[in-house]
Amino acid sequence: MGAARRPLPGDLRPGRVVRVFDPWRSPLCTCPPKYSLQPYTGCSHFCQYCYATSYIGRRPSTLKRGYVERLLYDLRHVVNPRYHIDISTSSDPYPPEERVHGITRLTLGYLVKYGLRALIVTKSSLVVRDADIISRGNIAVTMTVTTMDRGLAAKLEPGASPPRDRIEALRRLSERGIPVGLRLDPVIPYVNDDVHSIREVLEAAYEAGVRFVVTSTYKARPDNIKRMAEAFPELAGKLRRLYVSEGDWMHGYWYLRSGLRRRLMELVYREARRLGMQFATCREGFSDMMRAPSCDGSHLIPRRGARARSG
Repeated sequence: MGAARRPLPGDLRPGRVVRVFDPWRSPLCTCPPKYSLQPYTGCSHFCQYCYATSYIGRRPSTLKRGYVERLLYDLRHVVNPRYHIDISTSSDPYPPEERVHGITRLTLGYLVKYGLRALIVTKSSLVVRDADIISRGNIAVTMTVTTMDRGLAAKLEPGASPPRDRIEALRRLSERGIPVGLRLDPVIPYVNDDVHSIREVLEAAYEAGVRFVVTSTYKARPDNIKRMAEAFPELAGKLRRLYVSEGDWMHGYWYLRSGLRRRLMELVYREARRLGMQFATCREGFSDMMRAPSCDGSHLIPRRGARARSG
């Protein structure tokens, strides 16, 4: 647990909007070296458990000033094609505002033009709109689904697409030949940690064509545990006891104690293995449970074209 974060490669340089992914220098992160790109600032999905609000605030998705010009500069002069780009790691690339602005669609068009590799991370069925672009590029899609219960999802992720819509989006993408993965993330004690709920999510994703799942337990921070307590007042005392009183403060988060975290991860692991799915955990420290070529799903990204510098 006290290990230092591995150093980043020297040829992975930050750009103006294409940043180097380094999640708070957590030694528990097993992601490969990569970039992170957020077409929007803020996130209109307003998930109660969101980690990013501790540093970007809780606000609707907004456009970045000069985004396209800065993106093109990075793609032409900074981005090393050896490393893939995550879209996005802190602000969903498909908030409701994307229907109007189309900035994520524009971004994907440029990534395809330059032959770059990308991994889309979203909670929105709107991603299907861009299947025509995604299917031409070196792009895979991972969808976060925490529960199949529509009412519970509406409390947890009020601005995101309903779970069934997300599963249908995975199905439609898979039918287009686009590699897809599932993020069952986070697993929250007393909320979505029962085996029936976990099984329901995994089976729905499997039937939609998903063969890879990455999962993690909820990590508490002062702002998100306050929101969770407000959204689930009947669980407020239990969550604070498990995290603040009995948990471990590590790398800027309250973690569940190790034994409980492992038991929750094993619930997902057993169901994934029963279905024959590749399995990974995110920032848990359980490397022995890894049954996938990458923890983030980047191994799903296809290779369809070479990068062009001009244009």
